[in-house]
Amino acid sequence: MQSEIKIKRRPTWTVRAGDLCIGSEHPISVQSMCATPTRDIPATLQQIRLLQSAGADLIRIAVDSRQDVEALSNLRQETDARLVIDLQESYRLAEKVAPFVQKIRYNPGHLHHHQKQVEVFDKVKYLVEVAATNDCALRIGINFGSLDPEKKLEGVDPIEAALESAQEHISYMERLGFENYLVSLKSSDPNAVMSINREFANRFERIPLHLGVTEAGMLPMGEIKTRIAFENLIANGIGDTVRVSLTLPFERKYEEIEVARKILKDISEGKFRSVPQFEQKGLNIISCPSCSRVENLAFIELAEKVKELTAFAAEENLTIAVMGCRVNGPGETDDADLGLWCAPNHVNLKRKEEFLGTFSYEQILVKVEEELRSIISERREAP
Repeated sequence: MQSEIKIKRRPTWTVRAGDLCIGSEHPISVQSMCATPTRDIPATLQQIRLLQSAGADLIRIAVDSRQDVEALSNLRQETDARLVIDLQESYRLAEKVAPFVQKIRYNPGHLHHHQKQVEVFDKVKYLVEVAATNDCALRIGINFGSLDPEKKLEGVDPIEAALESAQEHISYMERLGFENYLVSLKSSDPNAVMSINREFANRFERIPLHLGVTEAGMLPMGEIKTRIAFENLIANGIGDTVRVSLTLPFERKYEEIEVARKILKDISEGKFRSVPQFEQKGLNIISCPSCSRVENLAFIELAEKVKELTAFAAEENLTIAVMGCRVNGPGETDDADLGLWCAPNHVNLKRKEEFLGTFSYEQILVKVEEELRSIISERREAP
């Protein structure tokens, strides 16, 4: 049996989410996110228990309405799991949910959606005060698919835009004297995840990092993309808590925890399966994890059908993005050769940034095949 290797962790301060300590001297924690609508209390409770039994250290759920808040208060009475709340655009719900959770995640790119007349610093000040009052940790969650619009300007490298956003919000935390926070910088591209987290670790020495390849997609490729990023970062001491984001049916959501634990175990035993960079060869399908933001459960089945339908193009160097909601859907589909952004009753189809129209869940597969064959034909005919 191969003995564990000792990885020198990057020194950071400790973040406390309830009784869980996150930081360099503590074990790397593993988390996931409920895929069920939070207001569906029985289904969400079942998912919390499923994830908790699989060994989740933290379980994230989304709150986007007062109905969700009421559901959360009921859920808290039924579980002792450590909960992280994802505020999405509704940052003003923080004070309503904070008494029931151990950690709050906000996205700088979403603080512009509501109360546009209020300065971003004042919104963050409110979040910090709520977190401090309720002894909650904060995560500044930056995602390439939903960057701060003031940072994501034409011609600006997304990595620099994301780092600028991180710098801005870290400066807010410093002004407010708050340290019980960590940062995440996520992309669907494992190479970008590696690059930005390395650069962040160089610039901000003591701030803990949450790692993840967002919209990693379906198995087995979703695990491969995540493994490459984790092996290259964690083996170099970067990363304090992790999330594996996979497109899975609700009843298999626990596999995110299993895959994360397997990757961490392999790293600790020196069993590396990756290469220094992720070399994408052939068709690349990006799909977001099944989560409570998904507006139609048909999205999960649709992602699998797109995978099956496009098998004929496996050797083509193309990217198809299948996104389940409005949060990251528009941004993550911009760079894809074909982007599907799923709404409650239809699917938006894009070809790069060109909007091709909306189609029913029954119609979309025919249109995807038509457009994909058209792209392949045009490429082959190009001089």
